[in-house]
Amino acid sequence: MEPIRCLAVFGTRPEAVKMAPVVQALNADHRFELEVAVTAQHRDMLDQVLRVFSIDPTYDFDLMRHGQSLEDVVTGILSHLSPLLEATRPHVVLVHGDTITTFAAALAAFFKKVPVGHLEAGLRTRDRYDPFPEEMDRRLTGALATWHFAPTAGARENLLRENVDPEQIFLTGNTVVDALLQTLASKYAFSDKQVAQAVASGRRLLVVTTHRRENWGPPLERIYKALLRLVREFDDVEVVFAVHKNPTVRDIAYRLLHGVERIRLVEPPGYREFVHLLAASTLVLTDSGGLQEEAPALGKPVLVLRETTERPEGIAAGTCLKVGTRTDAIYAAAVRLLSDGSEYAKMAQAVNPYGDGKAAHRVREGLAHVFGLGPRPGDFRA
Repeated sequence: MEPIRCLAVFGTRPEAVKMAPVVQALNADHRFELEVAVTAQHRDMLDQVLRVFSIDPTYDFDLMRHGQSLEDVVTGILSHLSPLLEATRPHVVLVHGDTITTFAAALAAFFKKVPVGHLEAGLRTRDRYDPFPEEMDRRLTGALATWHFAPTAGARENLLRENVDPEQIFLTGNTVVDALLQTLASKYAFSDKQVAQAVASGRRLLVVTTHRRENWGPPLERIYKALLRLVREFDDVEVVFAVHKNPTVRDIAYRLLHGVERIRLVEPPGYREFVHLLAASTLVLTDSGGLQEEAPALGKPVLVLRETTERPEGIAAGTCLKVGTRTDAIYAAAVRLLSDGSEYAKMAQAVNPYGDGKAAHRVREGLAHVFGLGPRPGDFRA
């Protein structure tokens, strides 16, 4: 039988990180013939991850433009991907998660009647505008997909409630844990001077990231004011804030936090550098989705700086705490964890519900199964 021809399409750093273990797994198996198309929705951060995982894209649409709109990205992907699909006719298009690239690639595949496999399927907040546009990106991709690779039992239940055929759902765990464990080394030398100094300081590190559109403006200001209160309260705490490239985020961060003692505003570290920074941290404060999965794999408590989350498993397991964006709530939660060893230990020692490092294997075997080349893989169990 001819190999299963797969086209993996992704465009941002988080997609690349989470798709990389699947790319590696498919490339190592003679049953599959894989090509990779990158949209470069995020150029620099995407390229850095491609280098880390030694991925050489077959096709590069190079769509990143300063000030591009969501509509620009969608139309650019459709105009590039549609003729490619027409020419190559893969057996399946693989997309990941909830980006504009994910949705647009799934739509292009649907127009060409090419089946879609959706990795990290089934995450929901049930609020179409929070997060925006990710919630509708993943819902629309789910409606277009043929096969759904759900990272958790809760994600699978979401899909079942939406009347997805159970035979088309595979419970895999999240590939982000595969990537994390593969990247973490026993010894690592930090390349960013500020990060290296922070890690070597002996202080407790608070790692911070913010980027969500729904947090732009006053919510970000409230978050950053909480950081100011925390460094004033604890002289053994140092903040390492990886400031997103978006000017809206940067303007507020630098206006409120630049020059403050023990708050280091750093450029977003490369993936390998950031994984090791997480491993050295005490506490993570973030509005990121992926960090809610990554940090618990390293035993790091997460304060989720959002009003909603599509990852309730971490909240239920006790690895994450949703604190929203109010200054007092963020401050109080952080103070409790930094002051009470038993409270900290409860979160740090909670079982990570997101993966065991074998998700990419289950994705590969799920694909082999639907094409008649192997048994159905067993489910991930947290």
